[in-house]
Amino acid sequence: MSDSVFSTLTKLKGNPRACVYTEPLWGLSMNLCMPYLSVYMLALELSDTRIGFLVSINTLMQVAFSFFGGPIIDKMGRRKSTFIFDIIAWCLPSLIWWQAKGFLFFLAAAILNGANSITANSWNCLLIEDAEKKQITKIFSLVIICGHFSAIFAPITAVLISNLTLVPAIRILYLNAFILMTLKVIILYFTSKETAIGNVRLIDTKDKNIFQLLGGYRDVVKIILQSRGMVFSILISGIGWVAGMINNTFWQIIANKKLLVPEAMLPLFNVFRSVIAIIFLFFILPRFLKGLLKVPLVFAFTSFFIGQLLLILIPVESEIKYPLLLVSLMFDGFGIGALATLCDSIIAIHVNPNERARIMAIRFMFIMIVSAPFGLIGGILSDISRNLPFVLNMVMLAIGIVMTLIYYRKENDHSAEQ
Repeated sequence: MSDSVFSTLTKLKGNPRACVYTEPLWGLSMNLCMPYLSVYMLALELSDTRIGFLVSINTLMQVAFSFFGGPIIDKMGRRKSTFIFDIIAWCLPSLIWWQAKGFLFFLAAAILNGANSITANSWNCLLIEDAEKKQITKIFSLVIICGHFSAIFAPITAVLISNLTLVPAIRILYLNAFILMTLKVIILYFTSKETAIGNVRLIDTKDKNIFQLLGGYRDVVKIILQSRGMVFSILISGIGWVAGMINNTFWQIIANKKLLVPEAMLPLFNVFRSVIAIIFLFFILPRFLKGLLKVPLVFAFTSFFIGQLLLILIPVESEIKYPLLLVSLMFDGFGIGALATLCDSIIAIHVNPNERARIMAIRFMFIMIVSAPFGLIGGILSDISRNLPFVLNMVMLAIGIVMTLIYYRKENDHSAEQ
């Protein structure tokens, strides 16, 4: 089954190839340091509640940027938007995180990082608008695999933390992130070109300003609401986003502060989870995608649910603590890997290609508006008990299972390859 993924990788051309081939630089830059942002903030004396507050601020900024994102991308083009807003959303915040000394530094970085809602949209358009529809799911799998390959270098993080302690080690990683992310942005810009649909939108929007284009959102909302597939894909994407956000923010905290996992060992657990996700995406998910989409969706939500349940049940003082933590991460890896691929793929399958940028912007806005309170809620819950954010996640994932079963009871299912 992995042959189909490898085959897709070797046959990529044009923009999909430029996006996928430069994606490992994302893994080697941001993925090496972002998983430790929460414990980095804790080490600089921020409380769980303040950490959750910053997550909510970042989410609200993504809403604000996303509101203007569709028109901006149509006016500037997919390629140019990706270049400019990757710098604003990732390169500049990396410099701030590198030198962060307190709450205000993290607040400034969170505000700038909110611009990633624009570049996430423009980059996805650049990735798939010139791709064959039957390749979309495999392309998204490749993107996620490229990100997870950074796990190979995670032991370097463990060595840095062991020798330098947490804060100096993470500062080095953020400096590395700035350098490699800047390199990625430049290479992608010069190896890609504007998409066919992007060129059409550039012409269509040439004589219109941003505010005139914003007025077209009403028609785009009607397009979304008229498609049960679009509404469903947005709802499950929202659930997956909230669950992933809570897990990414508070996993390091519960592992370090409740389960007493040493800081230097945290990167090794990320290695394990990434390896599991890669194995799943290469060898297991392709089998699922030849059948009905309901099956992998229910599997993804259920697997993630089991991983979260195991995490909160792990005894602190026990010889089996670490084996149970690995089992929990295995279920997390399966669930996260599948959800990330399926949510993006289902959106791409149902979206109207001529309105992709504005539909994706509205989709992202909805997800961000819904998820914005959950950062602060998760922080407050974590201050009460380090288990509670993951109990909240289990509720969200259970809702995802129920929604999937209800949707496919009324809607004809289909294969992702169709």
